Amino acid sequence: MEYVLNQNEGKSNFIILYHRTPYEESLNEKGQKVWRDHKSPNGIIPTLRNLFYSRPEGTWIAWRQVCSIENEEDDRIRMSEPTPFVLRRIPLTEKEVSSFYHVTSKESFWPILHTFPTFFDVNNADWQIFQEVNRRFAEAACLEASKEAIVWVHDYNLWLAPSYIRAKRPDLKIAFFHHTPFPGNDVFAILPWRRQIVESLLCCDLVGFHIPRYTENFARAANCLVGAKRGPKLNVDKKFIAVGSALTEPGETPWLSHAGRKIRLLSSPVGTSPDLIQSLLETESVKKYSEEINKGTKKGRKLILSASRVDYTKGNEELLLAFERLLEKRNDLHGKVVLMLSCVAAASGMKIYEDTQRSIEEMAGRINGRFSLIDWVPIRFSTKRIPYEEMVAWFSEADICWITPLRDGLNLVAKEYAAARKNRGGVLVLSEFTGASVLLNGAILTNPYSHRRMDEAIEEAISMDQEEQNVRMKTMTSAVESYTVNHWANDQINSVEKPF
Repeated sequence: MEYVLNQNEGKSNFIILYHRTPYEESLNEKGQKVWRDHKSPNGIIPTLRNLFYSRPEGTWIAWRQVCSIENEEDDRIRMSEPTPFVLRRIPLTEKEVSSFYHVTSKESFWPILHTFPTFFDVNNADWQIFQEVNRRFAEAACLEASKEAIVWVHDYNLWLAPSYIRAKRPDLKIAFFHHTPFPGNDVFAILPWRRQIVESLLCCDLVGFHIPRYTENFARAANCLVGAKRGPKLNVDKKFIAVGSALTEPGETPWLSHAGRKIRLLSSPVGTSPDLIQSLLETESVKKYSEEINKGTKKGRKLILSASRVDYTKGNEELLLAFERLLEKRNDLHGKVVLMLSCVAAASGMKIYEDTQRSIEEMAGRINGRFSLIDWVPIRFSTKRIPYEEMVAWFSEADICWITPLRDGLNLVAKEYAAARKNRGGVLVLSEFTGASVLLNGAILTNPYSHRRMDEAIEEAISMDQEEQNVRMKTMTSAVESYTVNHWANDQINSVEKPF
């Protein structure tokens, strides 16, 4: 699957910068290094790998952790699957990884991006290390790139890479995709490095976001902070719901001009892989998981599923409190409904996530203590990462999928649930502060900041008849199938190549 290249071998016309590697490196039973698919496939990584089919001899740039960078060079490995491409890995020490990713990115940028400014602390950031890591990613891209190659940069932890690339290689075409929300300018401007970030993104040929609201937020920031000129607004694409909820946006800015250049802006939400999900439903392993869910957790009850991570942005505590109020109000549901809360634990060492997990665990335990019967425990709670095939089984068996983040860039779980429930009904209760809320017409939208709206939404879901379920789910499944993860990737890459 691989062999090692020297530093001067080959140039690429298509380069991906993404902090995650295309495969996970591990050891087999003989102690030999092997590459395996990630344990938690989100559709994006396999799709990005598959882009090398149409752009062979490309390069994927990520990092690897080392004890010391002294005498360490980037390693360059030729991967043979899915088609030949180069994996270039930048050596970072444990301190650099912690500072760049876990501290500056997750503890400083994350709360601003998700509009939790009170959680921001400038002292949590080491800007020099963040700049240095971004510079090293950019230098690696410049070394790999052939003349006029496309460089596709992913997400906010590589915000500064475009400016370093543009300064060194003005011939390159640079695209950037922002996987998180982009906040309003009054919140984004809290960052002391706001101008440098915006100036870097304006070095791109294309900047992409999930939905028009995030695109507009960036356009306003660029206009207000550095004086970028905005192109005339256009109506949003028909795949988006244009009016009616928290994140809808009727029009969007198609381009910006700055420093003598035009920058295309594109709203294109990451999709899922509905064909894969529907094919997995027919496999023996998923059928076995489904049987175990029915015999173990469900037992003829109405099953509510909520799947997310331990994070203060995900609304898990608000959901649990709403479920508690439901059980307080509806004695008739005792023993008749069960909530499966899959809440994957965050990496250790970040106090705010440890505090959030402790709060969720205590809340779930208290609710179970209040309402459990001899043959019924209302909440099943797990912080372990559930294998993807098992998660597909949970999607297929859940009568209701309850997703209530306080803020979420998109939320693929909502889309995966719709794909798994094709022709079967089911109800999706979805926070209107998720990007997916402007795509999935048919979901029951709720406001996780409002007790009343949370309570009304879950009761509406529980009482919805099968005919209405079928109509709503058909609409959502159609939306998921009409814009997959492959459509997203093609939209982004085709747009960077398109002339104005």
